[in-house]
Amino acid sequence: MVQMSRWKVILLALSLVFGLLFSYANALTQAQRDSLPGWLPKPTLNLGLDLQGGSYLLLQVDVAAMRDKRVSNLSEDARQTLSEARIAIVGIVRDGNGVVVTLNNPAQMDPAVTAMRTLLGGGITGSDRTVTRQGDNAIRYAFTDAAMSAMGPTAVDQSIEVVRRRIDSLGTREPSITRQGSERIVVQAPGESDPTQLERVIGQTAQLTFQMVDVENSVQEALAGAVPPDAELLMGEDGTAYLVKRRVIVSGENLVSASVTTDQSNRPAIGFRFDGQGARRFGDTTAANIGKPFAIILDGQVISAPRINSAITGGSGIIEGSFTIASASELVNLLNGGSLPAPLTVEERRSVTASLGADAVMAGQLATMIAFIGVLVFMFLSYGVLFGGISVTALLLNGLLIIAAMSITGATLTLPGIAGLILTLAMAVDANVLIYERMRDEANAGRSPIAAMDAGFNRAMVTIFDANLTTILAALIMFWFGAGPVRGFAWTLSIGVVTSVFTAVLVSQVLLVTWLRLRKPKKLPIAS
Repeated sequence: MVQMSRWKVILLALSLVFGLLFSYANALTQAQRDSLPGWLPKPTLNLGLDLQGGSYLLLQVDVAAMRDKRVSNLSEDARQTLSEARIAIVGIVRDGNGVVVTLNNPAQMDPAVTAMRTLLGGGITGSDRTVTRQGDNAIRYAFTDAAMSAMGPTAVDQSIEVVRRRIDSLGTREPSITRQGSERIVVQAPGESDPTQLERVIGQTAQLTFQMVDVENSVQEALAGAVPPDAELLMGEDGTAYLVKRRVIVSGENLVSASVTTDQSNRPAIGFRFDGQGARRFGDTTAANIGKPFAIILDGQVISAPRINSAITGGSGIIEGSFTIASASELVNLLNGGSLPAPLTVEERRSVTASLGADAVMAGQLATMIAFIGVLVFMFLSYGVLFGGISVTALLLNGLLIIAAMSITGATLTLPGIAGLILTLAMAVDANVLIYERMRDEANAGRSPIAAMDAGFNRAMVTIFDANLTTILAALIMFWFGAGPVRGFAWTLSIGVVTSVFTAVLVSQVLLVTWLRLRKPKKLPIAS
């Protein structure tokens, strides 16, 4: 017999309270939400790019350039290590995944190999690099094939996190940053009205390095083409040429924090602070090079080249340059967000205006309303005012719970999400149709209203769960393997399937049993 336990009534009441409490804020303006007490929950649906308007960027991660730079860094590591061991070399040449170092004196092969293996922690191979002999007077220092292969996925993952932190610093709400393919990133920033600023902030590599200026060689000779192998020629912001040592003293990886400050002339500057390792390296280098200039370099351009007057041991300082408050703030955000492991190039850019987004919202609302009216008319014509009205009541609670669940989880509603919502509304009454048809068959067979209702709920439940289980599995597969709009559709559909089964069964059962107890009918109205 159909039972109406007290817990079912309580659960239905709690579901209604939950739906109202976590969806009401969507009906209010931002000013009205701000005026509400702080203890009230105020989650709202996040509108996607196609509904709210904003910017779309397709970025290509230049993995090849990153790999080339990583291999180039091997030559500097080898040169510095052998120099400190007082082992002379003839030259260093690129060789596939690594470099080959040719020694000046073959008799120094053993101490040279020992010195090189310190870069690996003392072993023959490291986790990602190897040191091997090449004949009598050459050493190959290279990345393993596995390490080279892993650089691509790692660079994309790191780039996604850096891009996310940079966009968050702009105050953009709920940006969508996803991988596309193996080396591409899709960025959707709803509400971001300036795609140029977004592109500028995202695209800058923001690789900060501190390197010594080469005072032993001539800049003029370097400009003529005679650049020493351990140095590089860089340009300053004012067009001045600088010859700097390739060896990086401290990099942005050692940066703990950056902030906007002022210099002695009260002009905007950037304050910085290193971690413990960076502070020690910076202090040792400045102590050993008093009176010499060092270059502060950002993305291959010299910002300033101050002279070292004394050892800087505190691990902090300021960067002076031709900054404005705005440019200093933007650079601080970039530095705090971290440097990109590889350059990014914009493959595609699109913008969606707010007016187009508003048109899409209106179209979505109209489609949802038409779908709801269509379901309402069908249920009333098929099952009458009582049973049809109960189905529509369950449908309204279902919609309320979907909006509440999406609001509280921070889900982003897109046009495909609206399609999933409309599909959910159409499918939500499937459970009611199965239950009602079973009741109708039992009533037509001469069973009492109580027995017919009991059979309708009990015998239709297996079919209901089987049908919705396959739907939710399909939605989960789309969510797992899909991206962007596909995931939005799958997420909305998944929530809708769960809430539709819950409301269709619980609401129908509670209301029909209540009607049955109050009216005590001799025959079900849906019986033919």
